[in-house]
Amino acid sequence: MKKYLLAPGPTPVPPEVLLSMAMPILHHRAPDFIPILDSAKKGLQWVCQTKNDVLILCSTGTGGMVASVNNFFNPGDKVITVNGGKFGERWTKICQAYGLTVEEIKVEWGYSIKPAAIEEALKKDPAIKGVMVQATETSTGVAHDIEGLGKVIKNFKDTIFIVDAISALVAHDIRTDEWGIDVLIGGSQKGLMLPPGLAFVGVSDKAWKMNETSKMPRFYFNLKKERENLAKNQTNFTSAVSLIVGLNEALKMLQAEGLENVFARHAKLAHATREAVKAIGCGIYSKDFPSNSVTAIEAPAGIDGQVIYKNLRVKYGITGAGGQDQAKGKIFRLAHLGYADTFDVITGIAAIEMVLKELGHPIKLGTGVGVAQELLMK
Repeated sequence: MKKYLLAPGPTPVPPEVLLSMAMPILHHRAPDFIPILDSAKKGLQWVCQTKNDVLILCSTGTGGMVASVNNFFNPGDKVITVNGGKFGERWTKICQAYGLTVEEIKVEWGYSIKPAAIEEALKKDPAIKGVMVQATETSTGVAHDIEGLGKVIKNFKDTIFIVDAISALVAHDIRTDEWGIDVLIGGSQKGLMLPPGLAFVGVSDKAWKMNETSKMPRFYFNLKKERENLAKNQTNFTSAVSLIVGLNEALKMLQAEGLENVFARHAKLAHATREAVKAIGCGIYSKDFPSNSVTAIEAPAGIDGQVIYKNLRVKYGITGAGGQDQAKGKIFRLAHLGYADTFDVITGIAAIEMVLKELGHPIKLGTGVGVAQELLMK
């Protein structure tokens, strides 16, 4: 059976990137590696739309989230976490693990945080040192209003804005510097079209000033040392050399496409997916700002979303994602992220139609596919 990876991470890796990573291993301190890392770090600044250093950590994206907590705060500091899904919940757990005082603002699943709610909380308690949020909440398919939040938070001089953009980077236009994002976190296995294993952390001058007074314990995730080493085109510890070679190649591919074209492609694929699944009788779980990375699809009444997800994988070789926690059984998810194009969407929609028909959902095959084709041809 031919396999299709349409999950929100890991995502497919282009052949060019795979081939680049198959080259003989370089030593991470050798002169041959220096221009590769230099090119990759400049490419990351380009894709993150920042003049600041974007540090490269050998970890999953969660490592970047941890680094953003234990490098800028002190035990007992007050922070706000936005919990609108499983990954917002992760922010809360990481902050609590490091002894921060957490004000968790819960958002109903399927909805995004309103900037006014953050502004109200910050005005109420000026001692709050940080606000943590997802750019895209992968578990619900919701995109938060990062631009709007940035406009609010930058008015509070002692509060930094930390954004988990792990599943949003590349799919969404995230203007790190312009929007006042102080710490931006990315991961390799999403829009950047790489295997898992790298986290990226962009840090503003405002956040670096907080780093100077942070007394949190840290050893591996020491961003100050990573910054010092990156200035010499090195990483603090052993570099994930093959992944960084692949990163450099993936960034070159994105640069050849052009940033605006990359955003437009993701928006087009996402729109076609949403309209196609609505045409076949499914709802969209996101009620505010649907993500361009992944679509969370409501299963038709009487059909278990987990069964749809399982049948897509077992019968047709398509790996998407199921629902989590309170959304389990209610939704299934299909990504259109990174190395994705027209026929990934059409293949995914066609398979959903076939699974739903087999499960007794009244559907005329080709209905959603036709809608997707019309939109993708424009």
